[in-house]
Amino acid sequence: MALSWQRRFPRARSSVPAARAFSLEALAEWGITDRRDEIRLCVSELATNALLHGVPAGREFCLRMTADGLTVRVELRDSGGGHPRVVQGGTDDCGGRGLRPVSAMADDFGVDEHVVGRTVWSSFKVASVWGGGR
Repeated sequence: MALSWQRRFPRARSSVPAARAFSLEALAEWGITDRRDEIRLCVSELATNALLHGVPAGREFCLRMTADGLTVRVELRDSGGGHPRVVQGGTDDCGGRGLRPVSAMADDFGVDEHVVGRTVWSSFKVASVWGGGR
């Protein structure tokens, strides 16, 4: 049985640390201790990208985390336009690398387009899942 937690976050800087905390709470509830740092970092990068590039003013993004078998999936949906892509940032660039570490750390990674917006997702193989859902 898949475990699932979902929460909406406003377009605000405070949403990035709140999304990280939400992800750690879900992982703790599910008894997942391995790969926590990688998952938390990916949540942080996806939330930051949503705020910078995907969430129009006055809108929200939705973070959904699921655990099924030995896989944790992180999905971040926003209503913005454009297609996120992994880019090679130059050594002097201050930004533009957000999806690169996500695609490198995750076991799988992708973007699902919707009529309005898209979902950027990543999945991680973990040692065990045992907790409850929300």
